[in-house]
Amino acid sequence: MNTSFEYITTLEYRLKAATAEVMAFKSGEKYIKMQEEYLKELRHLERIIKRLEEELSIAHSETISVRNQWFEIFEELQKEFEHKLSISKKLNKQLEKRALSAEQQLADLRNKVTEQRYKIYDLETELEEEKGKNLKLRAQNNRDYENSSLPSSKLIKNKKIANSREKTGKKPGGQPGHQGHCRKKQVPTSEPVLLPAPQEVLDDPDFKKTSKTIVKQLVGIRLLLDVTEYRADVYYNSKTGERIHAAFPAGVVDDVNYDGSIKAFLFLLNNECCTSIDKSRKFLSDLTGGQLNISKGMINKLSKEFAEKSEQERKTMFADMLLSPIMHTDCTNAKVNGKSAYVFVCATPDGKAMYFAREKKGHEGVKGTVVEDYQGTLVHDHESTFFNYGSNHQECLAHVLRYLKDSMSNEPDRTWNKKMHSLIRKMIHYRNNLPPETDCSMEKIAEFESRYEEILHKAKEEYEYIPPNKYYKEGYNLYLRMEKYMPNHLLFLHDYRIPTTNNEAERLLRGYKRKQVQAVSFRSQASIDYLCQCMSMLIKMRRNEEQNVFDRVSRTFG
Repeated sequence: MNTSFEYITTLEYRLKAATAEVMAFKSGEKYIKMQEEYLKELRHLERIIKRLEEELSIAHSETISVRNQWFEIFEELQKEFEHKLSISKKLNKQLEKRALSAEQQLADLRNKVTEQRYKIYDLETELEEEKGKNLKLRAQNNRDYENSSLPSSKLIKNKKIANSREKTGKKPGGQPGHQGHCRKKQVPTSEPVLLPAPQEVLDDPDFKKTSKTIVKQLVGIRLLLDVTEYRADVYYNSKTGERIHAAFPAGVVDDVNYDGSIKAFLFLLNNECCTSIDKSRKFLSDLTGGQLNISKGMINKLSKEFAEKSEQERKTMFADMLLSPIMHTDCTNAKVNGKSAYVFVCATPDGKAMYFAREKKGHEGVKGTVVEDYQGTLVHDHESTFFNYGSNHQECLAHVLRYLKDSMSNEPDRTWNKKMHSLIRKMIHYRNNLPPETDCSMEKIAEFESRYEEILHKAKEEYEYIPPNKYYKEGYNLYLRMEKYMPNHLLFLHDYRIPTTNNEAERLLRGYKRKQVQAVSFRSQASIDYLCQCMSMLIKMRRNEEQNVFDRVSRTFG
C-alpha cells in the first residue's frame, strides 16, 4: 500500500508540471514571450539596418540570406515546439490513463478489504455464537449436586464423591487402645444349656474344677402367632325370641381380627421401609410359615386408619410449630395419577415436622400449611412465594455456595464469584465455632457486611466491563439476587438460633422421595395426603429415642 501511494504521488506531481506547461502554450503566454523576444530582436535589426543603409545594397543579399535563415530557424523551432507539445499531450494522456487505472485498482482493493472485513466480522460473530452455545452445553453437562440444586440421585454420570480425608498410613479397622463395642447379652428365653467337660479332663485327677464359668449366647429370632380366641355363649328368650351374648372387646368385630402389632408391622414395612404392598404381605407370610395371608386392600387402608387415629396429635403439633421462633420449609414435586403434584414440608429445630400434599405450588400450595399463619423466621431456598409469609427470612447458603461454584466453573475469568464463595465459607466457619447460644460481635458483623458489599461492587464492575454471555446468565442473575437479598443471606449473623442452611427440610423431603421412587405415582390425592400425615407422625415418633416406634404405632392402631 505504501509503495502504490508514493508512485501515485510522483505521477501526480509530474502530471501537474506537464499540465502547467501545456496550459502556458494554450494560453499563448509562451508564444507571446517568444514574439516579444522576436520583436526585440527585430527592432535591434532595424537599428542595424538603419545604420547600415549605406551598406544595404552591399549586404542586401546577405540580409535576404540571413532573413531566410531566420525563418528557417523559426520554423524549426515551431516544429520542435509542436513536436514537444504533441509528446506532452501523449504523455498527459498516458498519465491520465495510469491515474485512472491506479484509482480503479485502489477502489478494487478497498472493496476487497471491505469484503474481507465483512467476512471476518461474520466469522467472529459465528465463533462467538458457537462459544456461547458451547458454554451453555458445558454448563448443563457439568451441573451436578455440588454446583446446583440437582440431587445426587439424579446424576447421570455417577460422579464419585471425593473423600476429603487425608490418609494416615494406619491399617483399616480399630486402632490399638480403641474401646470396642461388644454385642449386648440377652435374657435367656429357656434354661441354660450346661456343656459337659471333655472326657479326658474328667479322667485326669490333676484337673480341678474352678469357680469360673464361660457364658456364650446363641441369639435367634422367630415370629410366633399370638392368637386370642374369645367365646361368648348365646342366650335365647323363649318368650320374646331375643338372643343375647356377652360383649366382645373393642376391635373384635369380625370372625378374624388383627391387632395393632400386625397392622404396625405391615404399616412400617410399607411406609417407613418403603416396601411395596405385595412384598410386605409376602414377607409376613414367609415369617409365619404361610399362616398369615393379609389382603392387599387391608394393607392399603392402613395409612388412612393411622392418619385418622393420630389426627389430634397432629393438630397439637401444628399449634406447637406456630410458636417456634425458627422454621424450615421446602417443597418438592410429586406424581398423582400421572399428573404433577407437590409435597411441602415444615420443620422446627426441636424435631417436629409436618408434610402437606398439594395439587399446586405458590400461594395455593401454602394454604393450610404451618407457613400460612407462621409469624417467625423462615429458613428456605430462594422460593419467592415464601417471602410473603413469616416475619423474616434466611436463605439457604448451601444453595448459594453451589450456585457460586457453578459460576466459578463457567465464568473462570471473573473474580467476584471466587471471593464471595470464600467469604461465605469464612462467615459460616466463624459462626459455627462460636460457643453455643452466642451471637456474633457487632464489629465482626460490620466487617463481614462491608466485605460482602465490596465483592458485589466488584461483580458490578466486571459485568459492566464484560457483559454476561447470553447463553449463560446464571452468574449475573446470582449477583443481582445476592445484591437484592443481602439481608436474607446474612441474617444468621444477627441471631445464633438461625441456621445457615435449609438442610433439615431437604433431608425430610428425601424421605418422601424414597417412597415416591417405590410408589412411582399415587392413585389419588387422598392417598398421598394420608402418606404425608403418616410421615409427619413417624418423624415425631423417631425423634423420641426413649420410646419404641413399633410399640407406639401398635398402640395407635389399638
